[in-house]
Amino acid sequence: MLFSQRKKLKVTLLYLFVLCSAQHSAQPETSQVKGIVGKSLSFPEKVLKSGNLLHGDLGNIALVYPGEQTLTYLVKIFKNRLHWNNVTGFFTLSDLQMDDSGVYTVENTDEGKTTHTFHLTVYYVLSKPQVTVHDNISCSVVCSVENGREVTLSWYRGGEILNQTSSPDLNITLSLPLKVDVQTRDSYRCEAANPVSKETAVVPNPCIESDPSKVADGDERTRGCLIIAVICVLVASGLVGLAIYLKRRNGHSHTGGANRYTRTGVT
Repeated sequence: MLFSQRKKLKVTLLYLFVLCSAQHSAQPETSQVKGIVGKSLSFPEKVLKSGNLLHGDLGNIALVYPGEQTLTYLVKIFKNRLHWNNVTGFFTLSDLQMDDSGVYTVENTDEGKTTHTFHLTVYYVLSKPQVTVHDNISCSVVCSVENGREVTLSWYRGGEILNQTSSPDLNITLSLPLKVDVQTRDSYRCEAANPVSKETAVVPNPCIESDPSKVADGDERTRGCLIIAVICVLVASGLVGLAIYLKRRNGHSHTGGANRYTRTGVT
């Protein structure tokens, strides 16, 4: 008796498993599609005669009637932005906005009924990251870019990634510092990327390696040279002055001797 009950339980569980699997497999697959703010996107599922487009909790947002083959808008926010091409059969959403992200379902009733679901994610095109010199002495730089949906900021040296950052806070600026080896400065690049765009920036030229001790030594040498130059000028000026003085003195001596000789001869 107990064995029979166990067997019935196993059969019931197996039946439920098969039923759940069948229901799961009957669910329409969801395709991931990506859009760019301000651009257009077509959902690649044809509706040639009749069908409709659904969006999230809004339900039906557009209908294509059989025979007339014209698009009827059901939600005002998509008017003039949602189009249907009666040749390709595709629904197209233009002037995409971030809020357009979500789940869309194309229902085709041309012959019977088929559905295809799309998950649309809209992104901004990234701006070019900015690299600024944080410390010129140690050649430390900082790369920054405005954050956005699924944005990553990375430092590369050649094909090697050195470090990377991202943040779920879309209202901040992503920043990533790096100390650069001046000998291989040209091999570094900062890259900002999201699923629809990528921008890079390089290390600016003002980043030059500089040793503080060498700078101090150079300053001391410069000051020493200036002092020596001043001393040389002063010495030269003194020698010139002395030469002029001696020349004038000798001139006065010769004049005085001649006068004495004249007076003596007259007497």
